[in-house]
Amino acid sequence: QVRLVESGGGLVQAGGSLNLSCAASVSISTFNTMGWYRQAPGKQRRLVANISSGSTTTYEDSVKGRFTISRDIAMNTLHLQMNGLKPEDTAIYYCTARRRDFRYWGQGTQVTVSS
Repeated sequence: QVRLVESGGGLVQAGGSLNLSCAASVSISTFNTMGWYRQAPGKQRRLVANISSGSTTTYEDSVKGRFTISRDIAMNTLHLQMNGLKPEDTAIYYCTARRRDFRYWGQGTQVTVSS
């Protein structure tokens, strides 16, 4: 059974940094892609960053240059390093992984950025 468990969220001031982690219960090398989505109150869940099995990364325009997605295959962990945080980054951040036609989700971790 695949489980994804996020950690690292919290409250930070604008301009600060957080490093989100997503620990998988299986080898992450079995996933085609992994990524981070976020959902702000009253808004749809949106892709923030994605990384393929070949390590190709994509980012939402608003986080380019500030966020970095990475994988630690040995530790079966996905990371999202977030620098230069802004109040508009406030949301619940979800880890996701896709294997063939099935997508798995974590339970989410809250990130709150104060101005």
